Amino acid sequence: MNAESSDISAINAFFESLKLHNPHRSAAAVEVLVKFAPTTIQPLIDAFYDSNDQGIQVYIVQALAQIGNPAAFDLLAEVVGKEVANHCQGNVRRIAARGLGRIGITSTNTEIIHLASEKLIWALLTPQDWGLRYAAAVSLQEIATPAANIALQKALKLEQDKVVQSRIAKALES
Repeated sequence: MNAESSDISAINAFFESLKLHNPHRSAAAVEVLVKFAPTTIQPLIDAFYDSNDQGIQVYIVQALAQIGNPAAFDLLAEVVGKEVANHCQGNVRRIAARGLGRIGITSTNTEIIHLASEKLIWALLTPQDWGLRYAAAVSLQEIATPAANIALQKALKLEQDKVVQSRIAKALES
């Protein structure tokens, strides 16, 4: 067995552990899937679209957000943009927003940075989910482009939630 097939076997074992819905095992699996990056990025993306299990999808988004690779941009942007009524699914949107922020600060591709900023600006100014707006503010602070700063200034004037307002103000101070 060569190293690559050994890696694939290990990755498959960690994917299987996500299906057990044991939070401790799933968290450990996410850590390992992140450590195996970039080998795990495409299999994670494929597994997200192949799975109907929202619990597994949450862990996949967590792993991809922590990895912060531009290859996951489309998936993370899609998750941020999904309207959900379920609070737990709202959490995955926030995680995806933080993943877009990580991509925005680690990428050298100006187009990716621009696209990440645009999606995060939408998340800051549009959704009803205060937690998503908060996560977008944190990510935009990290990206710190002129467009991000303009959006944060606009959001500060429009934001009604005191917690989000405070976070936006903190983002603008740095």
